[in-house]
Amino acid sequence: MKRFNMRYILLISLVSALGGLLFGYDWVVIGGAKIFYEPFFGLEGLPAMRGWAMSCALVGCLAGALLAGMWSDRYGRKRMLLIASVLFTVSAVGVGAADGIAAFIIYRIIGGFGIGIASNVSPIYIAEVTPASIRGRFVSLNQLTIVLGILAAQIVNWAIARHFTVDGEALNALSLEWAWRWMFWVGAIPAIVFFVLSFVIPESPRWLALNGREERARRVFSRIGGEAYAEESLAEIALLKGESGERVSLGKIFHPSVRRVLVLGMVLAVFQQWCGINVIFNYAHEIFSAAGYAVSDVLMNIVVTGVTNVVFTFVAIYTVDRWGRRALMIVGSAALAVIYAILGTAYYFEVSGWAMLLLVVLAIAAYAMSLAPIVWVVLSEIFPARLRGAMMAFSTFCLWAASFLLTYTFPLLNEWLKASGTFWVYGGICLAGYLFIRKNLPETKGKSLEQIEKEITQ
Repeated sequence: MKRFNMRYILLISLVSALGGLLFGYDWVVIGGAKIFYEPFFGLEGLPAMRGWAMSCALVGCLAGALLAGMWSDRYGRKRMLLIASVLFTVSAVGVGAADGIAAFIIYRIIGGFGIGIASNVSPIYIAEVTPASIRGRFVSLNQLTIVLGILAAQIVNWAIARHFTVDGEALNALSLEWAWRWMFWVGAIPAIVFFVLSFVIPESPRWLALNGREERARRVFSRIGGEAYAEESLAEIALLKGESGERVSLGKIFHPSVRRVLVLGMVLAVFQQWCGINVIFNYAHEIFSAAGYAVSDVLMNIVVTGVTNVVFTFVAIYTVDRWGRRALMIVGSAALAVIYAILGTAYYFEVSGWAMLLLVVLAIAAYAMSLAPIVWVVLSEIFPARLRGAMMAFSTFCLWAASFLLTYTFPLLNEWLKASGTFWVYGGICLAGYLFIRKNLPETKGKSLEQIEKEITQ
């Protein structure tokens, strides 16, 4: 049995996964900040501007996700992680210092660009530096840092809001200004740490080998698993490199030979968002208010959901290389379909209180141990080496487009169908996802990236 340098693998994986932590923090912090910055900027009577301020980061996400794949294939994974860390830092400082809504939006878009890059490159980097037998749990570290970032944002928002409010109302004009500024400025701390540590990690050895830098790749592989592991890995990469020929263009991701795997990645990315769980984080106030909770209880309930998210991500890390990717995805999608059916029925009959919180927590638990981390694991594994960055970029672009549609349509669905009908719709989507996964998703646990490529593109 091969012996791997686990400390080294963990170190470089965690540094890369800091992109996930900043992704999670930046994505959720605005939910707590909006009750302060909206009156500060005078947005209360401007619903279009309120929605634009909340969702403008998605423009950056879409652009970052689409460009990161091509750039990471051309310039390397490490450089893109460095760029993401700079964008996160600039965004955190800039948003917190903004004196007008235009500057606020511009810096939010810059942060969104960082999210798009990190969500694409971090899981690819971790997949390319970890051996097959432990790859699932290490790529899941990226999702763990995402949910830790979400939880950190929820706790920071809660703590700062408590300091600057009484019974949900700002103490004074200074409270309106400084509360939201500090919520964003706190995000600069991990962003600077990410920037510094990104200089420490090596470039992806698989990217190095595919780009004619075998000696550098050999040194990284040797440090990860010894000389024999390095020789074995380089031999597999050389074989694929010889079969695949020259570097392909972006248009090649739509070639019939890889179309099936592209569709698989695209559907899984969209399903991770359209399963509906993220509306619980983006619209938690509305969801818990509809369940009968007072404003004073909502922020604490949000923290409860964040803790649940973290705990069950550890379950995914423990099981992904034991149960397998396919099994966890099937269990998670089926569980969500059932929970949403019950949740929608409970809303229909106007059930309130702790029972509704329990159903929401169960839904988050099912998502956190399955779709949330495992989709990123699968996406980092299934694409051919030469096209991995470009195909990951396309799938991540689809994920963020789906996220925008989910975020945009929830208020409309909630108005037309009420909470009950909305969650029944999400339950139907989860049932469709369950059927698709059972039919189309192969098991990838325990296989090298090169083995997966040979099997899935045949």
